[in-house]
Amino acid sequence: MGFFDFFSREKKQTLDRGLQKTKEGVFGKLRRAFTGRRTIDDDFLDELEEIFITSDVGAETTIKIIDRIQERVQRDKYVDMEELNSMLCEEICDLLAENPTTAQGNGAFAIPEGRKPYVIMVVGVNGVGKTTTIGKLAHAYKSAGYKVMLGAADTFRAAAVEQLDEWGKRANVTVIKQQLGSDAAAVAFDTLSSAVANDVDVVIIDTAGRLHNKKGLMDELTKIKRVMERVVPGAPDEVLLVLDGSTGQNAFEQARQFSAATQVTDLAITKLDGTARGGVVIGISDQFHIPVKYIGLGEGINDLQIFNKRAFVESLFGNNE
Repeated sequence: MGFFDFFSREKKQTLDRGLQKTKEGVFGKLRRAFTGRRTIDDDFLDELEEIFITSDVGAETTIKIIDRIQERVQRDKYVDMEELNSMLCEEICDLLAENPTTAQGNGAFAIPEGRKPYVIMVVGVNGVGKTTTIGKLAHAYKSAGYKVMLGAADTFRAAAVEQLDEWGKRANVTVIKQQLGSDAAAVAFDTLSSAVANDVDVVIIDTAGRLHNKKGLMDELTKIKRVMERVVPGAPDEVLLVLDGSTGQNAFEQARQFSAATQVTDLAITKLDGTARGGVVIGISDQFHIPVKYIGLGEGINDLQIFNKRAFVESLFGNNE
C-alpha cells in the first residue's frame, strides 16, 4: 500500500496549514542558514543545533540529529538544500516512535477485532485540551460506525464534567457522570458496566487534570485502572497522554511525570496549529519512546488527525509535493 493510499491529499493540506508556524520557524531558519554555503561545516551544524533547540526538539534529540547529519555529509563532497532536507526527513523519521495505526497502513479510526469494549483512559493536566481531544475522538469513532460512551471521571471540577457533557451532545454519544466530588474510580466502574450491558464498542474515560506532580492524582489513576479491570479484563487498552504542543519544555516534564506514574501507551499533541514549537513532537516521541497517535490542528470537531510521522516530517521540511 502506498503512502498516499491512506493519507489523503486533503489531510495532508490540513497538516501543512496546521504546521505552518513551526515550518516557518524551522524550515525558514534552515533555508536562511544554508543560503550562500557550499558545504555543511561546523558553523552550519552549530546553527542547525540552535534552530532545533529553539523549536523545542530538545537537547538530547537535537544532538542525535546533528551527529547523524554530520556522519552522512562527511561521505559527500557537496550537499545541496534538497539533499539536506531528505537527510533530515530520513533521520528524524528514524528517531520517531512508530504509530502502530499508520504502521499497519490504516489511516482510519478503528479498534482491534475481538476487543469490545475498547477502553481508552485519557490523562493530562488541566488546560492541555484533554476534554476537547476526548470529544473529537468520540466524534471520530462515532463517524466510523462505532457505538461510543464517555465516562466523566474528572469529578473534581464542575467545568470538566460540563465540558465533557457538552462534547458528548456534539458527538451524539452517551456520557456517564456522577455528582461533583464523587469517587473517580466509581465513575469508571459504572461507565464500563454500562458499556458492557449496552454493547458499546468504544469507551473513553476522562480523568482529573490536577498538577502532574501530585502523588494523590497518580495513585488515583492506578486505582481507576484496577477498578476497570474488574469489569473488562485487560482494560484500559490505551492510556492516552494529552500534551499541549505550545508549552515546549513543560510538555516534556509532563510526559516524564505521567510516564513514570502510569503506563502511557500513546500521545496526543494538541494546539500545534497555533505554535512555532511543534518540534516538541519529535523530542518527546524520541526521548520517551512513546508513539504519537494523534495531533490536534484546530478547535473544530474534525480537527484531530491520526499522526503519520513521515507526513509530519515532510510537512516541516518542505517536501510537500
